[in-house]
Amino acid sequence: MPGPSRRRPAVSAAHGLAFMLAMTALAHFAPSGVTVMPTHDGLVAMVPPFVPFPDAMVYLTGVLELLGAAGLVRADTRTAAGVGLAALFVLMFPANVYAAIEDIPLGSDPATPLWFGIPEQLLFITVALWAAGRARDRAPAPTGAAA
Repeated sequence: MPGPSRRRPAVSAAHGLAFMLAMTALAHFAPSGVTVMPTHDGLVAMVPPFVPFPDAMVYLTGVLELLGAAGLVRADTRTAAGVGLAALFVLMFPANVYAAIEDIPLGSDPATPLWFGIPEQLLFITVALWAAGRARDRAPAPTGAAA
C-alpha cells in the first residue's frame, strides 16, 4: 500500500484539476458581455447539432464540473469524482471535435485544433482516473485503539 508521500502527487494533481475545473466551469454561466473568458453563448455554439437542448446542456456540464471539482478536493469523494469526471470528459469530447472541425472560436481565441485537443482531453481523463485510483489505494483510517 502506498504511503502518504507516494499519494501526494496524485492529490496535488486532483487539486490542480479541481482548480482548473472550477475556473472553466465559470464560463458555462458567464453572460455574453464578459470579455475575459469564454461565455455561455460561446460554449453553446460548440455543442454539436445532434445534442438536444444545447443551452441546458452547457449549464448542466458547468454544474457537473463544479461538483466534480468539489469531489476531487475531498479524499472521501475523490474516487467517485475522478471516475465521474473521466466519463464527463468522454461525453464532452464530441463538442471539442465539432468545434475544431467547424472552426468555432472559444471566446476571442481560435478553435482548438484536434492535434492539441485530443491529447489534452486524454490528459484530463488520465489525471481524473489517476486521482480516483490513488484515492482507492489510501490506507484505511484508524477506527480506535487496538484490543
